[in-house]
Amino acid sequence: MPSTERVANICSNDVLENLAMKNLVFAFVVAAACGGAQADVKNPTSGSSVELTAALSSSARTDAEKARDVYRHPKETLEFFGLKPDMNVIELASGTGWYTAILAPVVADHGKLHVTSGDPNGPADQESTKRAKDLLDRFQRTPAVFGKVDTMVVDFAKENALGPAGSADMVLTFRNAHGWIKGGSFDRVLADIFAVLKSGGILGVTEHRAAAGVAADPQVIDKTGYVPESFVIDRAAAAGFKLAGKSEINANAKDTKDYPEGVWTLPPTYRRGEVDHAKYQAIGESDRMTLKFVKP
Repeated sequence: MPSTERVANICSNDVLENLAMKNLVFAFVVAAACGGAQADVKNPTSGSSVELTAALSSSARTDAEKARDVYRHPKETLEFFGLKPDMNVIELASGTGWYTAILAPVVADHGKLHVTSGDPNGPADQESTKRAKDLLDRFQRTPAVFGKVDTMVVDFAKENALGPAGSADMVLTFRNAHGWIKGGSFDRVLADIFAVLKSGGILGVTEHRAAAGVAADPQVIDKTGYVPESFVIDRAAAAGFKLAGKSEINANAKDTKDYPEGVWTLPPTYRRGEVDHAKYQAIGESDRMTLKFVKP
């Protein structure tokens, strides 16, 4: 008969997860013997905490990117959305690749990451063209991290713009909704996201959050960058999504949302330059909604 200490050691979560990596069947047998609380041994590809922790400290991320973790809370945000290493993930409008550098290594071995960006072959004088080229350059400089990422130039006017219907497990968008609302394309984008997701698929949204009671006026949103949370929830529901959860992970009570240059007054943009720079630095980045939707 094994000692109490021996049983406790065998039944620890760390040991069970190590067993799962080596022999999943044996691990389930041991877990069952340890009692119901231990019987839900994780599949090695069912969670993302280990992979996320490694990705956050990766040298593929710049010091400037890592410095923003205190505002963006990427680990907590992606865990809230339910990211798993074996998912087929689409990141919309990836910009400079801030989140891409975290997502890419997490899904590299068991899943797939697709990112949308501007057209690198577009007009040379357009900012979207320059940013698309910069993103591709970054991918090419670090193939060990970004070599498996699929880059897409998307035309939302076309059917199945994001890929085959029902092919994605998760679609993520970080601070992009205000641009789609300004351009009048938000409903179309939501419809395309709904189409590409599998049943049970997840849409994760973060966005600058407007003050309570502010109307969803595209002109106001264009000027300030802040979007009413209720508007995003309503439009997602109209597209067929169910709200699965709301989180205050990215809330910022210091954000008064009444700045001369809108949300871009705050870091990291500092559109007013050195004017009241210390004041805006003390506020930090914007107050943000963090919403998780599911396709039924």
